[in-house]
Amino acid sequence: MTPLDIDKTRNKDAFSALMQGRHSDPFAILGVHQMDDVRIVRTLQPQADKVELVDAQGEHLADMRRIHPDGLFTAVMPARKRRYSLRITTASGYTTDIEDPYRFPQTLGDLDLYLLGEGSDQKIYQKLGAQVRSYFGLQGTRFAVWAPNASRVSVVGDFNDWDGRRHSMRLHPANGIWEIFLPGVTSGARYKFEMLDKDGRLLPLKTDPYGNFHEPPPGNASIVYETHYEWQDRDWADRRSIVPDLDKPVSIYEVHLGSWRRKADEHNRYLSYRELADELVAYVKDMGFTHIELLPVSEHPFDGSWGYQPIGMFAPTQRFGDPDDFRYFVDCCHAAGIAIILDWVPAHFPQDEHGLRRFDGTALYEHEDPRKGEHSDWGTLIFNFGRREVANYLIGSALYWIDEFHIDALRVDAVASMLYLDYSREDGEWLPNEHGGNENLEAVAFLRKLNIELHAHGATSYAEESTAWPGVSRPVDLDGLGFTYKWNMGWMNDTLSYMSEDAVHRKHHHDKMTFGLVYAFDENFVLPLSHDEVVHGKRSLLGRMPGDDWQRFANLRAYFTTMYAHPGKKLLFMGSEIAPYQEWNHDQSLDWHLLEYPQHSGMQRLIRDLNDLYRRTPALYELDFTNGGFEWINWDDRDNSVLSWIRRDKSGGYVICVTNFTPVIRYDYQLGVFEPGPFEEILNSDAERYGGSGTHNATLTADHSGHHGEPHSLHVTIPPLATLILQRRNGAC
Repeated sequence: MTPLDIDKTRNKDAFSALMQGRHSDPFAILGVHQMDDVRIVRTLQPQADKVELVDAQGEHLADMRRIHPDGLFTAVMPARKRRYSLRITTASGYTTDIEDPYRFPQTLGDLDLYLLGEGSDQKIYQKLGAQVRSYFGLQGTRFAVWAPNASRVSVVGDFNDWDGRRHSMRLHPANGIWEIFLPGVTSGARYKFEMLDKDGRLLPLKTDPYGNFHEPPPGNASIVYETHYEWQDRDWADRRSIVPDLDKPVSIYEVHLGSWRRKADEHNRYLSYRELADELVAYVKDMGFTHIELLPVSEHPFDGSWGYQPIGMFAPTQRFGDPDDFRYFVDCCHAAGIAIILDWVPAHFPQDEHGLRRFDGTALYEHEDPRKGEHSDWGTLIFNFGRREVANYLIGSALYWIDEFHIDALRVDAVASMLYLDYSREDGEWLPNEHGGNENLEAVAFLRKLNIELHAHGATSYAEESTAWPGVSRPVDLDGLGFTYKWNMGWMNDTLSYMSEDAVHRKHHHDKMTFGLVYAFDENFVLPLSHDEVVHGKRSLLGRMPGDDWQRFANLRAYFTTMYAHPGKKLLFMGSEIAPYQEWNHDQSLDWHLLEYPQHSGMQRLIRDLNDLYRRTPALYELDFTNGGFEWINWDDRDNSVLSWIRRDKSGGYVICVTNFTPVIRYDYQLGVFEPGPFEEILNSDAERYGGSGTHNATLTADHSGHHGEPHSLHVTIPPLATLILQRRNGAC
């Protein structure tokens, strides 16, 4: 018998398993293997009519023998030859030379494998997924994926006719990672992972959890992508401090990229990342916002969503361009002095078959028990935060956006759903922790580790957290969760409820406007008028305001100005500045045509002026998180629905704020102040330039008549449904 006959006989069962796609260790069969005193080369090429061995110079070495009708070929390697390639000829006569991926050793080092198994690799995105690399002088892509319970994993794609038999991967049993290097596969190649579960059943094709670029539905394939972007924001990066600047102005413009502005004359198409870099960045800079918060740009399956059900935690959505286009957008923001906050969703993921759900046939990323692993309200699955590989996956994603895309901060969505095991669950639908409580201790540990890493990388973090969980924005070493900021959902709910009341009834709900100051300094709060408040039948902000059309606009102007004068950083959802009548619609642009009308353009002018005043008035931001920066003048004038207070800065400067939430002008309204002298209006939400009545105070002088426990007082005319910000004319601020 020839060596090839002997080889066929000895490995009959292994060859059969390989051809059926059931062999779990293809590297033990394919490639070069010593048999007795010869070396046998084996390759699986179902598409080939003929296969030859050729040397490094392309010279013929041997014809390979087909030993299975479905395309298994073998040959004896000539003596003294080490390097070889495969010359494939198809039935149509097309011939090409390829490298054999099964002749390469493992591409992940022992340290890589150890850190991945330990769940401590901060640059996991450089190890798993599709990495364009050069090995042994050959350009190609190393594919790696974590699937410890699969019995076979293959990478399939354009490059192998989506045939799972051709590129089965090498398993590292200690940590469940599969990997293979495919020479000649480079940027642009589409791919997925084909797997058999532990019982040998074929699973749905899976998108790469670490893929950094994806094709749109319904294909949903991952795409090999190699960045070539050269960053221009070194000065910005050098200025970014590891210690958060809590005493700096933060005015956030929250944006859904798909509906901020569209090209109506081009079939209502989206703006690209590069078009947004021109148009959106210029607009935000002109409006005076300091930050843009992007609703999730990580890849997600449904065009009409906000992006809060991510399918690609490492991939900017393809809807607006490729990853380098997104890098360009971020670069342009930084060049304009605008920081970027990215909405990021570690709480849950969708159940789409091509995603993480039962990824290797088991509950790998989620919990097996639905009492811990499912959000029935949202139809999503909950990450298993206690599994080290899952925590490494999520923290790796967070750091990926910071390190690879220069994102300045992450806004973490749905934190409350992570913290409580009984979140939106009835009795019997949840499992208590080891102490019998409802706190998700694994999620708490994860969030603390996340925030430590984010701050160490020079980024900040925002928690969308709606409960009274203590210390959300307190440091981890002080037993907090470690977020930089927390959204003040209580302030938002209370004040919007108050503003929706008719003015005649507001005196009965006065506490809704003052209660936020009871706890205002317990956390580092952001005041969020976000996307959540203009959808699902809640109406637009303008639509919630009572009264006739004039009163509605006046109410909203007064409300916005009160927010800017209130302790806490600021956030507005896009479009709020032009006061649309309708709530947000993901299928169309904002109602930019409204700016043709004075009331709407006046509202936009007010927000621009508020941002300008806010940024240049330290009293409005320096002491946001200490009670030394705020003092009531009178919080209890319920009958008049008037509030008045002082905001202070570190150097002793101050402004006086007073708001009238009724449509009645308050003449000669007395405010106690601690020093005499001339004061002036530095902003009046009722000014004609904003669409108001123009009621104002030409001159203001504090006299020696004491009031509100102070030795002096101002006599102010407060316009109807308006907020005033006053400053002592000698420039004390």
